[in-house]
Amino acid sequence: MPIARYDGVAAWYDERFAPRPQVVDAVRRLAGEGPGRCLDLGCGTGFHLATLHELGWNVTGVDLSEDQLRIARERSGHIAELLQADAAELPLADGSFDLVLSAFTHTDFEDFDAVIREAVRVLAPHGRLVYLGPHPCFVGPHSRFIEGKGVPELHPGYDATGRYTEGPGCSPIGIRARVGAIHLRLGDFLQTFLAAGLRIDAFEEPILPDREYPHWIALRAAR
Repeated sequence: MPIARYDGVAAWYDERFAPRPQVVDAVRRLAGEGPGRCLDLGCGTGFHLATLHELGWNVTGVDLSEDQLRIARERSGHIAELLQADAAELPLADGSFDLVLSAFTHTDFEDFDAVIREAVRVLAPHGRLVYLGPHPCFVGPHSRFIEGKGVPELHPGYDATGRYTEGPGCSPIGIRARVGAIHLRLGDFLQTFLAAGLRIDAFEEPILPDREYPHWIALRAAR
């Protein structure tokens, strides 16, 4: 099983990385209303479980980190079923979910292709996948973009894909120095969904009111 890199830092992460209202709004808009079964893939400390429940979904959350799942259980109570599992080898039946949501996870998964293939496997026919995550062009080892504010300062290294823990884009006391991250180029990132047989029907680069460049992206795709 892969390393649960957030074990031991879950409380620190939960305190500092609660999603902004614009992220929650994007989840609501792209996920839409239930009913149906929804899988929160890489649910972490459960930031989006309540939102999905409020939208009418029957929610299952999966994460590798027991430390994060502990906080997710405290946050969500009994509104979601929570499982500890490797996202690339889900202990879930084929076609068992109408919606898969994954938020800010592609920088953590060692094999994003395998994870998205698993997401497609557990999607019902005509099911939908919603993904939100850091913008590969402006967040990575090559980009100094502190808190997504101002204009990103770009450096060599965009083409250097894979795991990193240091570089111009890393603070020595930030999340990447603690758990590392995976960098993918934008083209490789999008191709992951297409290669898994998904059809992208919405793609967004939200720019927040107090920002000049997009710090994250959001998409919706269907089988």
